[in-house]
Amino acid sequence: MAAIRNTVLEAWMTEHGYSSNSLADAVNSAVEELTGHIGGLDGSSVRAWKAGRVTWPKSATRAALENVTGFPAVALGFVPRGRPSPTPASSQQEEPKMKRRTLVGGIAAAATAAAAPGSASPRRIGMSDVNRLNKRFAEIIASDHRHGGQPRIEEQAAALADEALNLQNAGSATQRVRNSLYASGAAFRSSAMWAAIDGRRYDVAKAHMREAQALAEMSGDQAIKFRIWSHAGTMYRHMGRPADAIAANDVARHLHLTRRDPLFASLGLARQGAIHGTAQNRTETRRAFEQAQDAMLRADPADHRPVWLLAFYDQAELDSLALSAYLALGDYPTAEYHAHRCLASRRPHMVRSRAITTTRLAHALLSQGAADAATATAMRVPADAATRHARVSRMLQEFGAALRATAPRSTTVQTWTEHTTTWRTAP
Repeated sequence: MAAIRNTVLEAWMTEHGYSSNSLADAVNSAVEELTGHIGGLDGSSVRAWKAGRVTWPKSATRAALENVTGFPAVALGFVPRGRPSPTPASSQQEEPKMKRRTLVGGIAAAATAAAAPGSASPRRIGMSDVNRLNKRFAEIIASDHRHGGQPRIEEQAAALADEALNLQNAGSATQRVRNSLYASGAAFRSSAMWAAIDGRRYDVAKAHMREAQALAEMSGDQAIKFRIWSHAGTMYRHMGRPADAIAANDVARHLHLTRRDPLFASLGLARQGAIHGTAQNRTETRRAFEQAQDAMLRADPADHRPVWLLAFYDQAELDSLALSAYLALGDYPTAEYHAHRCLASRRPHMVRSRAITTTRLAHALLSQGAADAATATAMRVPADAATRHARVSRMLQEFGAALRATAPRSTTVQTWTEHTTTWRTAP
């Protein structure tokens, strides 16, 4: 008789994000907790369960599997020895019904049938819950790139971080799902941290940072740890504390992840270069950006990476960081070069970043004596960014002050003054 696939187990594995190998590892660990000896399963063992070649695992393995999943073996589609298995014909008749069931409903019903009378099956938190949160995370990232460090974005991200933590207490879950929820909470909290940094609300940013760091440690997710410490380095750079910025960024750069993926290494080096620029270390600035460029060229574009990294880090962002560094160093021609490169390749959704780059280009031009070109460039910054984004507003105020000091009583100053008046009267 042909083996009948265990579609219930397959569905549970899909829902909770398990491959055959990862489920085997989890069950082996559970066997060790039960017996003191690690289990001997591998991916082929789990594939045999799914294919129906093994319909009733050994008792220790079965108990370990039940500990991992939270469900009795019969609720996962296994058939005790001595009980007839469904025939291929009956299985084919049931197949459409199985496909029409929802995963949670099907397993929950089976678990309830196996439970004692009067007991209620607890809610099972799965990867579908994590994936739902991750979709909201992508929305937060997109909103940040468009609008920048608005308190509204910070509040939304913080609320979603709390939602991820509340799910931890909403029902039972595997350790893998719990780790993913902690990672989601850390990701949202780090977005709240970045919104506060971008809006120059540094005390609030530090509070988000501390919570994000704790959640990241519980998740074990190196990518989110990198993001948080790299953000911390940027925060201290904006605060004028380069020593603290270097120390924080070094934590990110020394994670094992940067040795596996050159793109993470490139971002760490580029941000290090920006910090060296703030510290007026010309040699280290140049070296860091050379190494960052080399690492970016070695990165495989096809590698899987988190959405937050793919959404912003590319050649344009590397040039943006170089622009910031060389502007701080007073090397205005090099800063201008990187500004033009950045604007030429900056992706359309990076509205906030384009405004920052355009403003920095205006500063670089003005510092080279090109007041007219600088003013025309600054006037290209959208009114929304000029009036509502803290970093852009501050840089444009500094530009206006420098323009008046460079060319007092000139028609260029008058043009700039009239232009900024339209910002103040805009609805």
